[in-house]
Amino acid sequence: MHTTLSDASASGGSVSGEPLFEAKGIDYIPLAERRGRPLDLAWMWAGTLFNVEFVVYGALLIVGFGLRFWQALVVILIGNLSYLINGLGSLQGPRAGTAAFTINRAPFGPNGAKLIAIFNWITQVGYEVLGLYLVVSAGLALLSKAGVGSSVGLKWTLILSAACVQLTLPLLGHRMMLRGLRLLVPPFAVLFILLGIQALPKAHLGAGHNASWASMMAALAFVLSSGGYGWVMNANDFSRYLPERTRPRNIVSSVALGGFIPATLLLLLGAAVATAIPDASDPIAGLPHALWGWFIWPYLAFVIVQLFAINSVDLYSSGLTLQAIVPGIKRWQCVLLDTTIAAALTAVTVFSASFYSFLQDFVLFMLIWIAPWVAIYLTDFFMRRGRYDSGALMQTAGGLYHRRGGINWAGVVAQLVGMVAAASWLNAYPAWIAPLASHTGGSDFSVFMGALFGAGSYLLLSRRSVSAQAQAATPDTDEQWLEAYA
Repeated sequence: MHTTLSDASASGGSVSGEPLFEAKGIDYIPLAERRGRPLDLAWMWAGTLFNVEFVVYGALLIVGFGLRFWQALVVILIGNLSYLINGLGSLQGPRAGTAAFTINRAPFGPNGAKLIAIFNWITQVGYEVLGLYLVVSAGLALLSKAGVGSSVGLKWTLILSAACVQLTLPLLGHRMMLRGLRLLVPPFAVLFILLGIQALPKAHLGAGHNASWASMMAALAFVLSSGGYGWVMNANDFSRYLPERTRPRNIVSSVALGGFIPATLLLLLGAAVATAIPDASDPIAGLPHALWGWFIWPYLAFVIVQLFAINSVDLYSSGLTLQAIVPGIKRWQCVLLDTTIAAALTAVTVFSASFYSFLQDFVLFMLIWIAPWVAIYLTDFFMRRGRYDSGALMQTAGGLYHRRGGINWAGVVAQLVGMVAAASWLNAYPAWIAPLASHTGGSDFSVFMGALFGAGSYLLLSRRSVSAQAQAATPDTDEQWLEAYA
């Protein structure tokens, strides 16, 4: 199906050559329209992850999980190696020429993949709510400093305004996402440096008592989920425009470094600040206590822009995921619908008092489906050696991947087995401590067991069928694809 990979002709031109407004959604991207380089993905992920959310996550390792700084350091460095997984989860897009949850039809079948897509859509919308909540909180803090009092009407105004602004990049699409996020890297990096200069002298890195092994494992699960392992469902939505012959190792290294560097720096900053400021897990009311008085204004302004940036990635991908669930709906319609739902849920969250417990539980509980799904998705890719029939992936009735009733039961059963395994080793105290986690001193092995049982089951159940599919895949050239499936 594929020619020898090389850097020759690997680039079909700059991303700036794409249309300003992306009309395509989960449609196949013809080879003639593929553009960009792996380095574009590195800048995109860096622009996404140079974000105050990751300072919050780092602070939660100290405040929420009770780790000492050296323990948080170990957990952060090990957990952020998962950005290599995000890199591996970016290889399918250039091979298949479509988005993640269309490619997902290969291991699960068109109808079976819809169930997984629903889980992903809920997860993406949850993250959108998280970002919009923090944007509204930062807006309220800025207005409070300007002497404007808080009111129900003001909160609603901020929620609706934030939702409208949030539409911009995802509505315009791929080109503006990549270029806009890249432009945000330099100012965000400067902000990080200034935060470090102000906050680190106040840190007490040796403070506290050593947390238990179980707490460290739960914290590791949290870092994996909020980090590279939890971004795989977005990865191919951005890599699918790369030329098919782009070197895989360049894609993996670019995505991994673009994620690892900012995420590690910000998590470490958050953990360090939390050793001196117990409220550092609150980026609006707590973290500013570590800052110079005059700096709070630009800090809160930057926070708002940063949160819009990371939310754009989730909103863009949730729209593509919704298209995989409801074929025929336009990408821009999905963006509008998701924004409306996220705004409504944000209003519920703003007027409640349980946001931070919700955040910790949400990030951990979503591991139950993500842990096995990522492993199955990658296992399927390597079993078929990256050979996809792009036209068949577009079909929702019949075709190479349809199987019985549009469901690949091997994939669905493997997913369920993996989910049971992940749930059985999950420690999301106090909301849920799984039976097997209790019998291992509270240790959280949800990611590892979900991945092991999910991938292992899929490998055993699908070895022959996936190999046969790979051999039957139609060569991925524009002429043959259009002739067979246009």
